[in-house]
Amino acid sequence: MLKKNGNLNTQQTTTLNLLKHVYKTKYHSGDLSDYSFLVTGGAGFIGSNLVAYLLKYNAKRVRVLDNFATGFRENLSAFQSNPAFELVEGDIRDLETCKRAMEGIDYVSHQAALGSVPRSINDPITSNDVNVSGFLNMLVAQKESDTVKRLVYAASSSTYGDSKNLPKVEDTIGKPLSPYAVTKLVNELYADVFYKTYQTQTIGLRYFNVFGPNQSPTGAYAAVIPLFMQALKDGKSPTIHGDGEQTRDFTFVENAVQANIKALFAGDKAVNEVFNVAFGERISLNTLWENLQQISDKKLKATYGPPRKGDVRDSLANIDKARGLIGYDPLFSVKDGLLLTWEQFSKNVY
Repeated sequence: MLKKNGNLNTQQTTTLNLLKHVYKTKYHSGDLSDYSFLVTGGAGFIGSNLVAYLLKYNAKRVRVLDNFATGFRENLSAFQSNPAFELVEGDIRDLETCKRAMEGIDYVSHQAALGSVPRSINDPITSNDVNVSGFLNMLVAQKESDTVKRLVYAASSSTYGDSKNLPKVEDTIGKPLSPYAVTKLVNELYADVFYKTYQTQTIGLRYFNVFGPNQSPTGAYAAVIPLFMQALKDGKSPTIHGDGEQTRDFTFVENAVQANIKALFAGDKAVNEVFNVAFGERISLNTLWENLQQISDKKLKATYGPPRKGDVRDSLANIDKARGLIGYDPLFSVKDGLLLTWEQFSKNVY
């Protein structure tokens, strides 16, 4: 059960302390107390950070829809005493649940999904059910809602597939390299069709390797930065798949939160568009590992394994379109984000 009061546990305390350092910058104009928000997947990594922002700036209501398949109740614990916070425990694969969650809502941030390329390769059916059928349910619920003004959804840089062009520009994509990439591409196609057919307002955000507080290192499909941090905490060598020279455009989570907030309130020219959400620089996994050793003041030698199926070799985003149409301006570099993330991660127990 989630606690509504009482003493804060370690994770709650460090999460609240971290919020003193982040979300100092307001990414919206106007008063959020005029609006109600739904965050699907709000117990997850990016979703819980969005909830934190919305509550910090006094949103009228912040409702979370989550089935806790991959999200964590602990990510919501610090919000339970806030009267503006609501939780609907349910699954986006159920249309009636989606409709119920949207009742009285003005804006929807759709973060719920089954992430991970390897997960989709191991279980493409479930990935499709959640990421495609669940997304379709959200669009249908939006279409039938009398109150929802706009839905901003989590798209993915995996959509660029086998395209070797760098930096990645929104209008040029390749063929998907994994079932996960297929599902995220289908999301964009459905959003486009619904806009043209039903005039539903949607905006897609193609995330590039987002990292930060509340990203779990546990489970078979954990992302590389929390895995590296857990290895440093445990004093164990991490495994790098491939030679480690593959590059990624790592993006601190507050940059992603900024993009979501600005997309929710962007002008009409941004509607039915997709935008890259990244910092606009790339580093190799070997360099990432070196940086984390410096930040943690620990020294460990990584081991190397075979490359993973479905992974792209290099990733780098062009963020000019997001700058121009939604005013996206990422404030946190990779180094800044790693410092803040390690501050939280090193104090938490996973």
